[in-house]
Amino acid sequence: MRLDKFLKVSRLIKRRTVANEACDAGRVLVNGKIAKASLNVKSGDILEIQFGNKSVKAEILDVKDTAKKDEAKELFKYL
Repeated sequence: MRLDKFLKVSRLIKRRTVANEACDAGRVLVNGKIAKASLNVKSGDILEIQFGNKSVKAEILDVKDTAKKDEAKELFKYL
């Protein structure tokens, strides 16, 4: 699944366009490398997202095309 779509489905970032902009600005790292929005992510990948001066680190546990709000929390775990 594309990185921008995963960020939206998992609700780490609320909208796909915002996820795209974060990737374009180099604020999203996958396994320690700056990632483009089109990168394919899989279970076990480590995401790091920078929001201003705060950083969020999470491991992808599952990849689904859609998820309800309460299921979205099960797609990743914070590190």
